[in-house]
Amino acid sequence: MEGNDFKKERIRLGKRIMYLRNQYINKDTGKPMSQEELGLRTGFAKNHIGKIERGQTNPKIETLFAIAKELGVDIKDLFE
Repeated sequence: MEGNDFKKERIRLGKRIMYLRNQYINKDTGKPMSQEELGLRTGFAKNHIGKIERGQTNPKIETLFAIAKELGVDIKDLFE
């Protein structure tokens, strides 16, 4: 995959994670999960979650598994 294609896929992954995060409704607040909440649940900083969602960083597979788990989805759902 060429560099530009890889960047597009990274951005697409980030948008998908953001979409799924916003679909997850916190039972206590009744609001969508924030980047901060996802960061706290996964052990990653809020700004790291933001960089992933903006496609600015290459997340490790372990990071993607942790995000998928906290969003209640299978890891393959992050790539659809």
